[in-house]
Amino acid sequence: MTNSQWDTIVVGAGAAGLWAAGTAALRGRSVLLLEKNNKAGPKILMSGGTRCNVTHHCDSRKIAEAFGKNGRALLSPLKRLSPQDVVREFLSMGVPTKVEETGKVFPESDRAIDVRDALVQRLSNAGAILRTGQPVRSVRRSSDANGFEVVLDNEIHRSSTILITTGGLSYSGCGTTGDGYPWVQSFGHTLTPLRPALTPLISSAEWVHRLSGITLDDASVTAVITQDGKLKKGIERMNSRGGLLYTHFGCSGPTAMNVSRSLSDLDDYSHAGLSIDVVPNLSNEECDRWLIAESKGTRSILNTLVQHVPRRLAEALLEQADVRHEQRMAELSKPNRMKIVQYMKSWPMPIHGTRGYPKAEVTAGGVELGEVNFQDMQSRLTPGLFLAGEILDLDGPIGGFNFQAAWSTGHTAGLHL
Repeated sequence: MTNSQWDTIVVGAGAAGLWAAGTAALRGRSVLLLEKNNKAGPKILMSGGTRCNVTHHCDSRKIAEAFGKNGRALLSPLKRLSPQDVVREFLSMGVPTKVEETGKVFPESDRAIDVRDALVQRLSNAGAILRTGQPVRSVRRSSDANGFEVVLDNEIHRSSTILITTGGLSYSGCGTTGDGYPWVQSFGHTLTPLRPALTPLISSAEWVHRLSGITLDDASVTAVITQDGKLKKGIERMNSRGGLLYTHFGCSGPTAMNVSRSLSDLDDYSHAGLSIDVVPNLSNEECDRWLIAESKGTRSILNTLVQHVPRRLAEALLEQADVRHEQRMAELSKPNRMKIVQYMKSWPMPIHGTRGYPKAEVTAGGVELGEVNFQDMQSRLTPGLFLAGEILDLDGPIGGFNFQAAWSTGHTAGLHL
């Protein structure tokens, strides 16, 4: 059995772990970073369509607000590493970035591998040791209670401090299979309920499947859950505006995935759905006035709607509203006009499930935030144990927010390991 001693050991070479290891090593600490996959940062490499959305173009407060009520915990780590700091740091590592119209920040090269390689080079230059293909079997207190032991198949590594950055359960094909959860629980930590977030939604409705391949660049999507005939309230992040993609299984795109966290823990989907506004730039009254103005012409109802939405979508909308699409605008009755407005502004789509963890970009739930000191990311229950990244009860929307949380919490931990 091989043994070795380190100042600190980081378990999990994802976004948080890679950044933390480099920061700790730059402080002169001897650092061992262990990763069970054969390569570091597998989720970095596949994120953003292999482009890696490294952060969002906004200030730190906007980052924290995007995480809802739990986001307040991020304010301290964000003071140590803001979105602007991330951009500057990647530039210093030879990875210049660009801001897209949505506010997403990508490497200019559009290559996620450049992001991953820069982080690996940063920690290597600082003297940290990265070992891949090293599955950890257990993490425990040393027998003398003065540090920690990390047990591999034929090795035991010891350290004064330890950082667990093993992620959650999302994209399990990347190796994020919840390994860290039993370890943190063995140290007394509480896990809030886990569920997939940022995952596509499933609909069994035949008309939805016929729309497969249609993309709306700007839609407003609201998750709807009814309980005892009433709209269920008090659930965070049920609304999202942006892109929506209809698929052969239901829907995807930023809006559908952002609201998925409010639907993914349901046992019964019989009262779940989406309300889709396909013309969010127009109010109900403006839609109505537009249709009234168009009624003076000879154009068909279908050819009128295609001014605002794709033809196949317009056909499905009229079908769902039970309005004949070949009808002329001049023949459109007021009740049917109001039905069209209703469907344009709040088109109901039944939802029957999600695509779960295998397609989820992040895990909602995790280590209870009150059990972690966000000034240094150290456990309040076990001195010397640090936690960062997705293993915490933090999940944000699409747009680079979750990477920013990983960089900031990892950096904060690295400053104190």
